[in-house]
Amino acid sequence: MADPIGIDFGGSGIKAAPVDLSTGEFSAERERIDTPEKSTPKAVAKVMAELLERFDDSTSPVGVTIPGVVRANGVVASAANIDADWIGTDADDLLANELGREVHAINDADAAGLAEARYGVAHHRPGLVIVTTLGTGIGSALLYDGVLIPNSELGHLEIEGHDAEKRAANSARKGEDLSWEKWAGRLTTYYRTLERLFSPDLIVVGGGVSKHAAEYMHLIDIDTEIISATLRNTAGIVGAAALASER
Repeated sequence: MADPIGIDFGGSGIKAAPVDLSTGEFSAERERIDTPEKSTPKAVAKVMAELLERFDDSTSPVGVTIPGVVRANGVVASAANIDADWIGTDADDLLANELGREVHAINDADAAGLAEARYGVAHHRPGLVIVTTLGTGIGSALLYDGVLIPNSELGHLEIEGHDAEKRAANSARKGEDLSWEKWAGRLTTYYRTLERLFSPDLIVVGGGVSKHAAEYMHLIDIDTEIISATLRNTAGIVGAAALASER
């Protein structure tokens, strides 16, 4: 069978690529199309179908990230940054009908966590690993001995009377024009809360801002080992493709 394809559905773009699961690397160039302004399930499904047509030799299963909670039966249960019509939608069924092949949906942060566990810095790491993605919000993935515990949504913890991601996401840093030092102070508060609640063995920090890790990672003052993710912007596609293969 051809390499499985991962599709990463984000707020600004929808990206797809086949993934060589022996290495965790793309086996063809990544393709991208802007996310429709009205990101309803049907509109997004049409874009995904167009992306798949660019891999005309592929008949493999497809893994799709969704920026929301995805139940074990493929039904989407939240839609903080996408069209509200996704709530209650059976993403597996809808997308399989539109794409004409087997589809498995997964929360976007969970996909990133799965990718780091299979191919990145969390590979072969025992115990509890928390992978966070810092972007518009804060995504999270819980992994215990490499096994994903889905839909943790730890960006929505209430800390000091605020939804955590409203104060500590990368969007807050940019929106409030925070210095790296000021932002790292907020991240310290956030990660100390995760330490207190979960006692993790490792925390991994991903998301697009991880390319600037040298600016802020050393300023996060916690007791737990905390390291930057390695797959960065490929993690969603890689994790989704791995899920499609395993399912």
